[in-house]
Amino acid sequence: MKKRRFLFIRDVFLYTFSAFGGPQAHIAILLREFVEKRHYVTEDELIELNALAQILPGPSSTQTLIGIAWKVGGLRLAIITFLIWVFPSATIMGMAAISYKMFASSTRVNDVLRFVQPIAVGIVAYATYTFANRFLKTRVSTMLAIGSLLVTLILQNPYAFPLLILLGGIISSALETQPQENELRVKLFANTNPNKVAYFLGILLAFAALGAVINRTSPFSLPIRLFENFYRNGILVHGGGQVLVPLMYTEFVEVKHYLTSSEFLSGYALQQALPGPTFSFTSFLGGMALGDNGFGAWGQVLGSIIAVIGINLPGLILILFIVPFWDDLKKITRIKNSLSGINAVAVGFMATAFILLARPFYDNWLAYVIMSATFVLLKFTKIKTPIVIVIGVVLGLVF
Repeated sequence: MKKRRFLFIRDVFLYTFSAFGGPQAHIAILLREFVEKRHYVTEDELIELNALAQILPGPSSTQTLIGIAWKVGGLRLAIITFLIWVFPSATIMGMAAISYKMFASSTRVNDVLRFVQPIAVGIVAYATYTFANRFLKTRVSTMLAIGSLLVTLILQNPYAFPLLILLGGIISSALETQPQENELRVKLFANTNPNKVAYFLGILLAFAALGAVINRTSPFSLPIRLFENFYRNGILVHGGGQVLVPLMYTEFVEVKHYLTSSEFLSGYALQQALPGPTFSFTSFLGGMALGDNGFGAWGQVLGSIIAVIGINLPGLILILFIVPFWDDLKKITRIKNSLSGINAVAVGFMATAFILLARPFYDNWLAYVIMSATFVLLKFTKIKTPIVIVIGVVLGLVF
């Protein structure tokens, strides 16, 4: 059994450094390497874990991998797997935040970024199209997406996101679910440990309260508020890293001005060129947020750590908390039906992100040509996202 666990850890290392392309590509690699080749779980178990990760908020690829690790070796192996999966890309993104100011003043770097940044917006446009094509199948889902787009564009307030996600889930669940018997729900919640639920909610409420009452002049104020920001967003994100972008952009750029649109796009483009979880992008955001507010290099390291822990902790707690009684949970139709509304609202968020990210290029026709070319390459060719980023870097170096 120990040999099997060591073999699993080795395969997680290999997976971490080869998992390019986002959640859709990640699930294909898991199917080939962890199911067909190693037989850690069955294909049905992988599909069910992926479905659970789609229902839960948080990083779907990370949660799926953690679920496999839990089935193979329990809690300890799940935690080790999480650290192996997250650490490399989060470290690179944190280092990018620390060195960004040093290199951003270079004319050569600016030349490269003028191609890479619109490519990043084109990637968001393609992700929005992909999600819309996949999830907007009914009139209700289409109206929910349009509604969330309009509301978030008008309000541009981070607190609009949880309300819209909740509303979307309630509407789709109410319209698509037939009356259910209560017996199964009683059985499900009888298996729920209320202490774990209390811990989960207590962390959020404690840091939210600290962030609200702590003196803004205190040196601990911003780190505490930053953790609350990331932890709260970790609870809200359904659909993986693509949905993370509009939430982060609205809160950190448009509302709180922790970093500029140019910095945000540069970090997002770099993350797209790396293997591993999309949520590692938050390491860059946390580092930039504290670095731009006078905390220095060590403050940036702290910001990166806070961001990675905060954004991943809700999803990690949830997947380890729910996997043991997923067989009961998946039978509740009302829970599954809420997902279509949540996903529809997420499409609206992504469309909002595209509009807000493209807005700074309003008089730059070349940027819009690059955005369009990026979309066309991703839609009509087999060229992967990291290759598109590399093309942008080469163009910047040549021209």
